[in-house]
Amino acid sequence: MNLTPWRKKEEKALNSVDDRGWTRIFDWIPGAWQSNSTYDTTDSVMSYGPVFACTTLISGDIGKLAPTIEKLQKGVWVREEGHPAAALLRKPNTFQNHIQFKQWWMSSKLIHGNAYALKVRQGRQIVGLYLLDPTRVTPLVSDSGEVFYRLHEDNLSGLLEGQVVVPASEIIHDRDDCLYHPLIGLPPLYACTVSANMGLSIQTNNKGFFDNGSSPGGILSAPGAISDETAARLKETWSSRYTGSNSGKIAVVGDGLSYTPMRMSNVDAQVLQILNWTAESVCSVFHVPAYMVGVGPAPTYNNIEALTSQYYSQCLQKRIEAMEACLYDGLEIADGFRVQMDLDGLFRMDTATQIDSLGKAVGAGILSPDEARKKLNQSPVPGGTYPYLQQQNYSLEALAERDKSSPLVAPAPVALPPPDPADEENDTEDMAKMFGLLLEKELSLEIVRH
Repeated sequence: MNLTPWRKKEEKALNSVDDRGWTRIFDWIPGAWQSNSTYDTTDSVMSYGPVFACTTLISGDIGKLAPTIEKLQKGVWVREEGHPAAALLRKPNTFQNHIQFKQWWMSSKLIHGNAYALKVRQGRQIVGLYLLDPTRVTPLVSDSGEVFYRLHEDNLSGLLEGQVVVPASEIIHDRDDCLYHPLIGLPPLYACTVSANMGLSIQTNNKGFFDNGSSPGGILSAPGAISDETAARLKETWSSRYTGSNSGKIAVVGDGLSYTPMRMSNVDAQVLQILNWTAESVCSVFHVPAYMVGVGPAPTYNNIEALTSQYYSQCLQKRIEAMEACLYDGLEIADGFRVQMDLDGLFRMDTATQIDSLGKAVGAGILSPDEARKKLNQSPVPGGTYPYLQQQNYSLEALAERDKSSPLVAPAPVALPPPDPADEENDTEDMAKMFGLLLEKELSLEIVRH
């Protein structure tokens, strides 16, 4: 691999971020620095199940999203397979495919807070991207404000010298939350180390408890005073014969010795709740729904798309868009193009829901039948190129033109003819006749009753 990094002639003009006092030292517990209490990210905190689960879940979900180059055509982004950067995104270097590349990128951010990718060029064209060990890269700032990076030896990435200084134009630097300096990202582990170490301590203590046969211990007492040597001998004998793998065996004691087992306190009995709290605390820092890593109850409603949308918006979206922006700038892509992660690999609905949503999209004229069939990995069909709507549907513009050509006019009120006096006389006579008939009928009924 032909790798010729840039060098800065006067390295004295470059200052490490540490030298300029931009970083600070924070104890993972109060007083940890004074007591020389440290933790190792790889061997300690990462071995806690929820931390490992959250890290691998996020990096794995982002890693499976296929990277694409899209071109803006008539206001719509269309995939551009022939772009030179498209092949580079599918195979960034000689030993990683795009999934492994993005997983390592995201793991570096989640564990160390920073991800560094070194560009390899042939002439001015970028032909490779090699992710570097974040612990072997140091950001540098010149007196004029220019950014450089000091890289230590990395044979896998082609860095065969002890130290090399390259300008920021040759490094893609993606960083997580920058709370204290814009060039230094802080990982989620910064905020959940105490919870993770507490969970590890609980698990270690429980291992010892169950190794002892789930017995909390007890007190072996004698009726009188015994010497320290005798007490030590009795303790050693009891521990070797009746604890651990020998727990449950029949013990024969004499000389007035008695054994009183110790009971577990209510606080000790709630250790599982405390362990669950530490796991939920870790998930909250990573912004991962706890049920997705086996902590806490699952949601009561069964809507995979809604649950995935929540997970995407609160956990993945910022990290995905940050990666897209870094690749766009780092690969020096021209205006009118963009780097896009294919979210179809994340939002995969069940078959019934997918067919229902695609059917509604086709019926509403949003998608053509061929576009809906493509999402189901089906070939095009004759007549399926264009979206369709029913004939009775009209656009608002067409309705407006119709109203202009034939405006609606309110009908004139209909004049009623004046009343005829003869009709009023006839109505009066008819009412008098009807009243007379009713009166005769009433009189005849009274005669019958008497």
